[in-house]
Amino acid sequence: MVFRKSKTSRESGAGRAGERGERPARSVARTPKKKRPLDETALRDLALSYVARFATTGAKLEQYLARKLRERGVAEDADGRAITPDITGLVTRFVELGYIDDAAYARSRSRDLTARGYGARRVERALWAAGVEEEVRQDSAPGEAASRRAAAMLAQKRRFGPYAIDRGEELGRDERHKRREKQVAAMLRAGHLYEHVRFILDAEEPADIDEWLIEAEDDEAAGEDFR
Repeated sequence: MVFRKSKTSRESGAGRAGERGERPARSVARTPKKKRPLDETALRDLALSYVARFATTGAKLEQYLARKLRERGVAEDADGRAITPDITGLVTRFVELGYIDDAAYARSRSRDLTARGYGARRVERALWAAGVEEEVRQDSAPGEAASRRAAAMLAQKRRFGPYAIDRGEELGRDERHKRREKQVAAMLRAGHLYEHVRFILDAEEPADIDEWLIEAEDDEAAGEDFR
């Protein structure tokens, strides 16, 4: 037979402990271990870990390493002199080894953004923020067909234009105008050209947009460049 200590017994025991001046054990918060300052080897290891985990550019890697140096400081030699790692040289070496490829990053990022319904201007801003050079940004910009597809995708996702459940025929003129202006603003914020936005919102039915998309694809296949 198993006997259990009653609540009263536990309470009385706690009371006696209090009478004897004993205090319940407290959990002691551990102080975070301070990380060592960075030297060339430690900085290279950080850079290798970063490029292994993230698709990045030379500029973004350089910013990351500079931030780590500010946070952890610079290691010193035996004489107490600071040994400042060469961040620019390290990034350049990574580029030479192929660990970083700004052009590949730009192409991938451009495809990803357009596949999510963002336009060329939004792609340009994202690549600029990542430190991609202007020439590479231009080469990676979505073409006319990709830009049209992205605009149509956003309109379909947000139910704009002919993709709307209702076209607002029951609304008054001012209400229809306000709704259209909101849709225009949303698509412009997503980086789309106004001429694309206007065509989509004015389209009578989705089939009109499908023909518009096919037209751009055919023109690109024939070698015409809209940009």
